[in-house]
Amino acid sequence: MVVDEPTLVLYPRAMHHEFINPPRDGSDFTCATLHFDGGDRNPFVAALPPLLLVPLEAVPGLAPALDLLFAEADRVRCGSRLLADRLFEVVLIQLLRWVIDHPQAVGVSSGLVMGLSDPRLARALVALHAAPQDDWSLARMAAVAGMSRSGFAEAFKRVTGTTPAAYLTDWRLTVASSLLRAGRPQKLVAAELGFATASSLSRAFKQRFGAGPREWLASAARAG
Repeated sequence: MVVDEPTLVLYPRAMHHEFINPPRDGSDFTCATLHFDGGDRNPFVAALPPLLLVPLEAVPGLAPALDLLFAEADRVRCGSRLLADRLFEVVLIQLLRWVIDHPQAVGVSSGLVMGLSDPRLARALVALHAAPQDDWSLARMAAVAGMSRSGFAEAFKRVTGTTPAAYLTDWRLTVASSLLRAGRPQKLVAAELGFATASSLSRAFKQRFGAGPREWLASAARAG
């Protein structure tokens, strides 16, 4: 694959790759690593293709932000690392906003990205992500979206590829995995995310990850 114009390359999930960057007047090349909460199971990550190649000119404001990022990455000054990290967050937000507005341009046809591209579903999805611990009945989700229950359920499944209830559980478990890795006690995590008991969290966790929280944490620690 040849890239012959200023381009942002994003691998949402870990993938072996090699760059061959021949010297060329005016060319520049900087790499960064990012981590999404939940890793590959983060709903945004899961909705993206394995590789995104986006010309800088396609995204308004992306080139100036990258110019600032490159400038900080190329110098050693007090606060450069912190500023570079923040600038990279700005670049990532700009990119993801553009992807939401142009899902077909990067080959996205279902999942969270498509849901956020629909103004009505987006309202419900943003609310779910902001407060996963709430008691989210189908009627309440539909009301936030401004739709009937049947219309919301049908549109949600068609656009995202899953049901509202399954998506909510999946998001809760994604957040739970991050909290558990940060050392938060399982009982508190269950209470904070709307699970009736720590046991119910454990059952849902095992169903999704193939292991209970303790076993999963031990496996994650061994993997580094």
